[in-house]
Amino acid sequence: MEAALAEQGEDTPAQPGSLRYIARQLLIRAADETAAAREIGDRLDGKPAQAIVGGDEDDPAINVVTRIERAIVNASDRDS
Repeated sequence: MEAALAEQGEDTPAQPGSLRYIARQLLIRAADETAAAREIGDRLDGKPAQAIVGGDEDDPAINVVTRIERAIVNASDRDS
C-alpha cells in the first residue's frame, strides 16, 4: 500500500510507529541505501531462489525432477 502511495506522490496516512509508517520510512531510505532497497525487493518480489549445486565446487548444478502420479483403482475389479 505504501509503495503504491509513494509512487503516486501521496503522503502516508499511517501513524508513527505503525507497520505502514515503518514501510514508508524504508521506502524513503531505499533511495540512498542498498540494504533498504534489497529489503523492499525481497518483500515485494520474494528472495531469489538458492541454486542447487553438486558436492564439489567444480560439480555442475543438479537438476531435480519430481514426478507425482496418482492412480485410482477399484479394489474389487481384478483388471485394476
